[in-house]
Amino acid sequence: MASVSLLAPISKPYSSIKNLKTPAPVNLRFHQWTPSLLFNSPTSALSLKPHSLRSTKPRSRTTTITSLFTGIVEEIGEVRQIGRADPDSFTLKIGAKTVLEGVRLGDSIAVNGTCLTVTEFDTGSSGFSAGVAPETLRKTSLGELERGSRVNLERALTPSTRMGGHFVQGHVDGTGEIVGFESEGDSLWVRVKTTKELLRYIVPKGFIAVDGVSLTVVEVFEAEECFNFMLVDYTQKNIVLPSKKIGEKVNLEVDILGKYVQRLLNTGFIDSIKSPASQLHP
Repeated sequence: MASVSLLAPISKPYSSIKNLKTPAPVNLRFHQWTPSLLFNSPTSALSLKPHSLRSTKPRSRTTTITSLFTGIVEEIGEVRQIGRADPDSFTLKIGAKTVLEGVRLGDSIAVNGTCLTVTEFDTGSSGFSAGVAPETLRKTSLGELERGSRVNLERALTPSTRMGGHFVQGHVDGTGEIVGFESEGDSLWVRVKTTKELLRYIVPKGFIAVDGVSLTVVEVFEAEECFNFMLVDYTQKNIVLPSKKIGEKVNLEVDILGKYVQRLLNTGFIDSIKSPASQLHP
């Protein structure tokens, strides 16, 4: 499909238009300046020249988050193909239905909590493809997937999406290892072991994304380098985790707030904003 531009090209730049004067009538009631373009002489006592209406400095661009998830799994997909299509490309093909509704090329879909870009899709065969970067394979457990593996899927947020979990970026911080399952009634306790670097960001009653699922940490066991959480019956039936075995890996994304706090502490920002009184009387 040919692209269509909504902006027609301008034959002459604004600066080349001669004899164009821009008066600035003043609204005496509200003291507001209202610009207007006239081809005759300005009649207002206060006027601004055209060059004063434009800033010579380039406009700054606001950094935006391109993709954001909630950690609420929309459906469980199935890996149809995984591997290298060529020496420089690693591709993941997944069967799915719900996440293909309204999908477009370039959209983001979280696969086991990993934000991936849709490179191909076919609603007829109910599937999509996504490229996986080498760094993603090193940082996540996606490289351990096999044909037939089940994966958690979630589309990126839209302005009308309900926020059911917590802010999940799809940027996996590392992996953990399942070290224990224990049933209590119809709920399931899960214990995961991870590295000390990640464990320092995990706190009781705090958020964590495990394979893309927004969960609440119950306890942290520093000596064992573990943490645990509980899955209610409904969650067990709608995510992949309960079907995994002890020893298998899960993707972990810690709450981004903890990383920002750690960054501020490391840079000495907290010390820099202490009041003089607190520095004199420690």
